[in-house]
Amino acid sequence: MRLGMGAALAALVMSAGVASAQDWPQRPVTMVVSAAAGGPIDVFGRVMAERMGQILGQSVVIENVPGAGGMVGGQRVAKADPDGYTFILGTIATHAHSQLLYRKPLYDAVTDFAPVTLIAEIPLVLIARKDLPANGLEDFVAYAKANQAKMNYGSAGAGSATHLGCALLNGALGTSIQHVPYKGTGPAMQDLTAGRLDFLCEIVVTAVPQIQAGTVKAIATLSRDRSPVLPNLPTAYEKGFKDIQAYTWTALFFPKNTPAPIVAKLRDAAIGTMETPSVREQLQKLGATIVAPDRRTPDYLGRFVKSEIEKWSVPVKASGAVID
Repeated sequence: MRLGMGAALAALVMSAGVASAQDWPQRPVTMVVSAAAGGPIDVFGRVMAERMGQILGQSVVIENVPGAGGMVGGQRVAKADPDGYTFILGTIATHAHSQLLYRKPLYDAVTDFAPVTLIAEIPLVLIARKDLPANGLEDFVAYAKANQAKMNYGSAGAGSATHLGCALLNGALGTSIQHVPYKGTGPAMQDLTAGRLDFLCEIVVTAVPQIQAGTVKAIATLSRDRSPVLPNLPTAYEKGFKDIQAYTWTALFFPKNTPAPIVAKLRDAAIGTMETPSVREQLQKLGATIVAPDRRTPDYLGRFVKSEIEKWSVPVKASGAVID
């Protein structure tokens, strides 16, 4: 009799949990953005949040939590209650680079989150000083191999996406070109336009104004597909350099153990947002390429995170960038 009552009670609790998930959300939801307000990732999140709130019927509130290469924001979500009211706009920094650059990451990017959906990739673009004697990727590769001992490249800082993108390029070409880290993209770009650096592997939306102004030379987009903001610039992939794919990306993650029906609802809202023409247009202006439908499942995102950690382990190790 007691066994029967116990089973009935368990079934009642389970059904109540399912009902609660089906009614989600009943109040505003928080999207953690692991970057300061006003930057590209923050703007990306705000574009997504507005439309997602309309679809969900509740506001999606942005909470900016920068620090430790994105890990402070990641930890905020990893330790949050798995009730569906806190999720993160994850990036390559929060869910791949952080696991490799830091001796003691604040969380496990694979096991401490419930993947929702991959949203977009934002490629890096290889740009050089305007008087570099190379036009196009083939010329650049030949020049770099012949002159690597006297060349240098800059980045926004050791371990940044711009540093690791060029480290990946270095490894793929078999070159050993000196890295010059800066405190941010701005000073690195200034030295490139002044001719004191040979090249940068820069996030596309930041590189475009300099390319359009003619102060730097665009060599190639470091991705498989051409960027919507640089449609006439060939990619490394189409030039035959299939191993040179450097980018950042955005994806949504809940804390682990978030109920599957809530994960599914947020995913549907995100996909509905991605398919909204006005949103797609705004994201494309930020240099983002929306991922194909077959790359939008939670299972795919879970596998993708594992593969990204594996992929970037090689250039991170080669870069020597380790943070205590």
